[in-house]
Amino acid sequence: MRQTNFKISKMDCPSEENIIRMKMQELDSIIGLDFDLSERTLAVTHKGDYQLINESLDSLSLGSKLINSIKIDSYEANEEDKKQRKVLLIVLAINFAFFIIEMSIGIISQSMGLVADSLDMLADSFVYGLSLFAIGTVVARKKKVAMISGFFQILLAVMGFAEVIRRFVGIEQMPDFKAMIGISTLALVANSICLVLLQRTQSKDSHMQASIIFSSNDVIINAGVIIAGLLVWILGSGMPDLIIGTIVFFIVIRGAIRILKLAK
Repeated sequence: MRQTNFKISKMDCPSEENIIRMKMQELDSIIGLDFDLSERTLAVTHKGDYQLINESLDSLSLGSKLINSIKIDSYEANEEDKKQRKVLLIVLAINFAFFIIEMSIGIISQSMGLVADSLDMLADSFVYGLSLFAIGTVVARKKKVAMISGFFQILLAVMGFAEVIRRFVGIEQMPDFKAMIGISTLALVANSICLVLLQRTQSKDSHMQASIIFSSNDVIINAGVIIAGLLVWILGSGMPDLIIGTIVFFIVIRGAIRILKLAK
């Protein structure tokens, strides 16, 4: 493992930093990037030779110049990695807690909407856990993490569809609309907080982008379950609950497809 340092004379704002980050994602050997905009320097932690990194930076025409390249024994996470880790730990704790709450109350209240949302929360927890594992690793591993997350989400959606079909063809059970509305309102607030925290990281890494997609889906899903609960109350039928459960799993699959495209 090596740390190669560059002077980049035309890197004086976050836009140039983002351009460099996007270019560096093309290289599987990159482990970490440490930017200093005030000094216009970039420290690249990587495996193997630095020649490809040097050529990639030259292609951006930002006045990059090699300073030195030294061998290192370990890599300490930079400030961005530390920020990502802190945010992911918070949203992981929130999502796993709501998975337990929603699954328990969903089963007790016979609400397919809450059960579907709880499975989505479990998928989110899985994604955030994998994203924590991906922090500070090579770009190729980050993309692999995003891909695993997408396939896991599809698996949960298929399981959920099977339960929805079973309930459609079986005896319709009236869910507790009060539980649906109350728990989903709390989950909506929690997921909105998670989404804001994730967006504030301003990370372009595929594993973080996957996490943002999941949280965006959650906000939409929570609003849907609240509406379904109101319809169950107004219509006196459990059908809106089954319909929102079906819609939730379609949203889950759509999010999974977006994540798989992101991981390519």
